[in-house]
Amino acid sequence: MTKLKVGIAGYGIVGKRRKDCIDRSKYADVIAVCDRTFESSGITDEGLKFFTTYSDLIQEDLDVLLVCMPNQIAAEVTIAGLNKGLHTFCEKPPGRTVEDITSVIKVERDNPSLKLMYGFNHRYHDSVQEALRLIRSEELGKIINMRGVYGKSQLITFDQPDWRTKRSIAGGGVLLDQGIHMVDLMRLFAGDFTDVHSFISNRHWGYDVEDNAYCLMKTNDGIVGMLHSSATQWRHRFNLDINLEKGSIILGGILSGTKSYGAETLTIAMANPDHDGGDPEEHHTRYTNDPSWDEEIKCFFESIIYDRAPQNGTSKDALETMKLVYKIYCADSEWRDQYGISNPEDY
Repeated sequence: MTKLKVGIAGYGIVGKRRKDCIDRSKYADVIAVCDRTFESSGITDEGLKFFTTYSDLIQEDLDVLLVCMPNQIAAEVTIAGLNKGLHTFCEKPPGRTVEDITSVIKVERDNPSLKLMYGFNHRYHDSVQEALRLIRSEELGKIINMRGVYGKSQLITFDQPDWRTKRSIAGGGVLLDQGIHMVDLMRLFAGDFTDVHSFISNRHWGYDVEDNAYCLMKTNDGIVGMLHSSATQWRHRFNLDINLEKGSIILGGILSGTKSYGAETLTIAMANPDHDGGDPEEHHTRYTNDPSWDEEIKCFFESIIYDRAPQNGTSKDALETMKLVYKIYCADSEWRDQYGISNPEDY
């Protein structure tokens, strides 16, 4: 089998991690990268070409483009890749605004033979996959409600670039940057939330993007979700409680490169109608390996090779998740008016 030829636009922390995954893949090779930190174009001793701009990168003989760029340029580069005839994978979020992803979808529709996928990596974690299997099997009945917390101690952590604190580049703060993963998972488990209430705040860090988002929302069939996305969570935390008719599924911790969110665990609590003491029988699983990055890129490459639609991270997933993020922003009227945030239903 001829390997897919991959170019990576944006060769920072995430771009390098994606290259590591591709280096382990039997389906593809990275042949070129670009990043604004390069002083000039050239080629490494290992034969990897590098460029200073994405426009130079996509002139190479590529099959696939991976977009690992800041939010304000992600949609532009994704569109450029599609227009160049390249299968394209873009990291989350798909842009700064809902309008960004709708502009990409228009180009995607003009190129139906190409595959487009977005990097909602948390869907590929083993704990999430098992939770989804249990929910879809209805072994524990239907979902009643969910409570999610995803937080870190600052808007900028682990030597990340400071563009995340600038609305003109990022579009939003901790909710759009990190909390979008929790928003996506809650949609994955419960479906679309239509009734949304929120408080959005930047009181602590004082940037023009939010450092906390508090949200209460409901689906058309009555599932209630509560979400707190925070950049003042001094002890980093990922936790999602899913309460169903016959028990609870609790996702705690998430394996990451930083290891700061604790062990990844899945707890299943079995409801007992004959015992209401609030201390049910529980089954606890701890995950020590994170295959999600390799599995995600494998699924993308297989969608290309076998000409099938991606199962996760489609443009529809990206659009609906971005719409929900912006519904949360707009539900706080003071925040919406202060920053002139557009209603996502306008797109």
